[in-house]
Amino acid sequence: MSGIGVEAGAQAARSRALAVLRIRGRALAVAVLPAAAEVILLAGGSTGHLVGPGWDAARWVVGVPAALVLLAAACIALVVARARPAVSPTVPIPETSAPDLYRLVRDLADRLDVPAPSAIALTPDCDSWLEDRTHPAHGPPPRPAHDEIAGPGSGFGAQRRAPTAPVLVIGSPFLWWMRVGELRAVLAPVVAGTGPSAHPDIAAARRYVRGLDAAVAVASTSGRRRLTRGLCAVLGSVARLLLRACREHATLMERGVAAAAAERAQAVDYGLRIVAQEQVGLAYAGWDRLLTKVALPAWRMGRWPSRLDAGVVAALTELSRRDRLAEGFASRLGERPACDLLEEPGAMDEAASLLAARLFHGVPAESGPDWAPVDWQAYPEEVVDRTWRADAARLHRVLDSLGVRPTLAPAASGPGGPTLARVLDHLTEPGPQASAHPGVPRPAAPDEESTAATGYSADSTAYEHEDEDTDSGTERSAALAAGLSAELAREEASAPRGATAAGQALDSDSALWDGGALPLFPLQPPRTARELLAEHVTAMVCCAAVDTAGAAPALDWLDGPSLLLGGERAADLAPKVLSLIEEGDPGPLRAWLAESGIRPEKPVRLV
Repeated sequence: MSGIGVEAGAQAARSRALAVLRIRGRALAVAVLPAAAEVILLAGGSTGHLVGPGWDAARWVVGVPAALVLLAAACIALVVARARPAVSPTVPIPETSAPDLYRLVRDLADRLDVPAPSAIALTPDCDSWLEDRTHPAHGPPPRPAHDEIAGPGSGFGAQRRAPTAPVLVIGSPFLWWMRVGELRAVLAPVVAGTGPSAHPDIAAARRYVRGLDAAVAVASTSGRRRLTRGLCAVLGSVARLLLRACREHATLMERGVAAAAAERAQAVDYGLRIVAQEQVGLAYAGWDRLLTKVALPAWRMGRWPSRLDAGVVAALTELSRRDRLAEGFASRLGERPACDLLEEPGAMDEAASLLAARLFHGVPAESGPDWAPVDWQAYPEEVVDRTWRADAARLHRVLDSLGVRPTLAPAASGPGGPTLARVLDHLTEPGPQASAHPGVPRPAAPDEESTAATGYSADSTAYEHEDEDTDSGTERSAALAAGLSAELAREEASAPRGATAAGQALDSDSALWDGGALPLFPLQPPRTARELLAEHVTAMVCCAAVDTAGAAPALDWLDGPSLLLGGERAADLAPKVLSLIEEGDPGPLRAWLAESGIRPEKPVRLV
C-alpha cells in the first residue's frame, strides 16, 4: 500500500470538506449580518454616540429586516438539521444471524486500519456501499457488539472508537454467487471508506450536504399545501442555492475519499480482487436476466419468487455451462459460498426477494390470495401456465369485443370453445394463402358498428402513438393489438397497487420511500402493442400445445417461461408468430403446429 497515495487522497477530501464548511459559514454570516448591524446601532444609541432622528429611523429600518432574516435563517437551519435524509430500503442483518460475516468485516477493517462498519444490511441489487444513518431523525446508530474497534488510519484522525461508523450495505446476489474470498476482496475498497467517515470535517460536510438535500425534498412535498406554499418556496430556493454552491466541492470530496479508499485496499487480496471483479460483472448480468425474464412474469401474476438469490446461482451456473465463461468453473463452485456466512440464508433470501418485488415492481408486502410467494418447483404451474391461460383469455375477450365469431370445428354442429384456430383465421390476411384451409370458414372483418363501439380500429390514434412499429403488420393485427393494449390498460388501472401495505413491511428508516410512486426502479419500458399481440398469440399457442399435444410449461433460467415439447424446449416459435401478425401469413405456424401434433381446432382451458 502506498501511504503517499492514501495521504494525498485524504488531504484532497479534507480540503474539499473544508470548502463545503466555509460555504456553510458564509451562509451563516450573511444571515447574521443584518442582526450585527442592528446590534451596532443599538449599542451606539445606548452609549450616546449614534443619536438623533436619522439614527432612530435607521434602527427601525435595519431592525425589522434583521429580525425577519434571523427568523428565516433559524427556520431554515432547523429544517436542514432535522430534515430526514433519504435512506435506501434494505434488509438489516443482525449480528446474531451472521456472526461469521461480521467477523470477516471486522477482520478486514482491522487489516485496513479503519473503523469497522456499525452494522450490515442487504440490498436486492448488484452493488455495495456505505450509508451513514446517524442523522438525528434516524435515531442513534447501532452500537457494535464490542468496543475494540480499529482506529482510523493515517490522515483520518486518531480516534479509537467510531460510534458514528456507517452501515455496510451488501448486494445480496454477491453473497450467494461469490465465494468467501471473493466477497472479502470485493468489500475491501468499500470497507476502507469508513476511514474518511471518522474524520470530523468530512463527516460534518457530508451531514450538511445531506441535510440540504433533505430540505429540498421537504420543501417539495410540503409546498403542495396552500398555507405553507410561500414558506416552502423560500426554503427550497435557499437550499437549492446552497446545494449548487456545494456541488463541485462535494463531488471532489467524494472522489478524494474513493481514491484514498481504493489505494488503501490495494494491500488486501490484490490478485483475488481481479478475479472477483469478473464475478461482479457476471453476477450483474445474471441478476438482470433473472429479474426481467423470470421474476417479472411472476410479479405480474401476483406471485413473488421467494428464492431470487438462489435463482441467480442457478442462472449463472446454466450460463457458465452453456457458454463456458469461466475456466475451472466446477472447482470454483467447490469452494465455500459467501452465503454460508449467514446463519439462515433461506430467510435472508426470502426477505431480499420480497424487497426486490417491492422496489422493482411495486407490490403489496403481505401474503394473500392475490399475492403469495412461489418456490422454483411450483413456478411452471403457478406462473408459466397461469400466465399463458390469462393472456389467452384476454385475447379471446378482445376478439369478442371486435365481433369476431367463434370458429366452427369441422365435425361440430355449433360454435366451439376458445380455439387457436379462431385466432389464426382472424389474423390471416385475405389472399392466396387464405385458401390453404377451405374446410374452416373464415370470420368476416369487424363491421363499422363494432369498431365504433369498441374503439379498436386499425387507424386508431392511440394505437398509432403507442406502437408505430405495427404499421408493418396487417389491419387485423393492428386492431387486435390496439384492443389488447386498451384491455390491459384498464386491468392495470383497476388493480390495487398496494404501495401502502408494502411500506408497512419496512422499518421506519424507509418511510420516505413509501410515497405511492412505486415501483421505484421499473425493470422494463412499457410493452408496445405489437409485443403484446405477439405475447398473447404465443400464449394461445402454448395453451393449445399443453391441452392437445401433451406439452408442459417449464422454466428456463436464462430466458424465463418456456414450452417443453417431447422433453425439448420449443425455441423456434417466435419467428412463426411474427410472420402471422406482421404479414398475415399463417403458413409457417400451421406447419409447425402440424409437425408438433398440436390441434388448433380443439378448445383450450382458460382461467
